Amino acid sequence: MRKSISQNIYLQLFASFARIGAFTFGGGWAMISLIEREVVDSKHWLGREEFLDLLAVAQSLPGILAVNISVAVGEKLKGMRGSIAAALGTIMPCFSIILAIAIFLTPELIQNNHVVSSIFRGIRPAVVALIVAPVITSARRIHMGWKTVWIPIIVALLVWSKWPWISNPILFIIIGAFCGWLWLRHEEATRPTHLSEDEKKEGL
Repeated sequence: MRKSISQNIYLQLFASFARIGAFTFGGGWAMISLIEREVVDSKHWLGREEFLDLLAVAQSLPGILAVNISVAVGEKLKGMRGSIAAALGTIMPCFSIILAIAIFLTPELIQNNHVVSSIFRGIRPAVVALIVAPVITSARRIHMGWKTVWIPIIVALLVWSKWPWISNPILFIIIGAFCGWLWLRHEEATRPTHLSEDEKKEGL
């Protein structure tokens, strides 16, 4: 059951996504596991299935994934104002940190300073783990098995291949959307239109 949304939901949205944005390295996918933990497990604003649906929509839209999912969550809770509060919470810490790095940490300083360069080298493996973890958990929660795991593997290899046209991610987004629509049409066509005698009795 979803908890009741309090009056200061805008402040909560901003604070939650600001905390995630301030302490996450590695971009959008690295944020997903933290966003899910905050939105689904901690705040109980959304159910897990709702979050996965919003994540699928956010990935399909142009722009930064972390901002897209924050806008989707905010809009789901409190409409336009909620989406603005969540988006600002995601953007402001990242913008401030990047601005500070651009001012004080030049590429020459990072390369020449042994301590700073060592810190960034140490962060890289953690970033990889933060990106891989939500991919694995999302695959489990959508019940991806051996019959369907070949789809993301082949798509990843084709995108990585750098072949003209074939490696374009937009192509696979369109193909995925079209296949999903065909599957929905197939499910609707094969769905029984009349209730069985037992179902009719249960309905009574």
